[in-house]
Amino acid sequence: MQPTAVKMERQGKRTKAVLPVRIKGNDSAGNVFEELAHTLDVTASGVRLGAIRRALNTGENVTLFFRQRKLQFRVVWTKKMKGSSEFQVGLEAVGQEREPWGLNFSEFRGEFQAVSASSQAC
Repeated sequence: MQPTAVKMERQGKRTKAVLPVRIKGNDSAGNVFEELAHTLDVTASGVRLGAIRRALNTGENVTLFFRQRKLQFRVVWTKKMKGSSEFQVGLEAVGQEREPWGLNFSEFRGEFQAVSASSQAC
């Protein structure tokens, strides 16, 4: 039998951003862990992380700490990096504040805000 591919549609445009985060949760063996990682790209409702050093189960909830924020996410997918012991992980936000990364995602939804020339003067 061939594996069935599940196509998931992205809810927002990804923005490349490398931001330091701390992740806490349970790994695939059920062990509690807490480690440093970084974002690769972000959306208003999710994030892709790199530098994860352990396997995680999809559907598990994890906590990310970014600046002074504590953010809840669900693991949507994981990918072991070829030739490395690291994983990339896709996370989906679980009921949290809007735009937790401090970025204005409305620009990426086509809602550009006009900036007057006078506000750009030095």
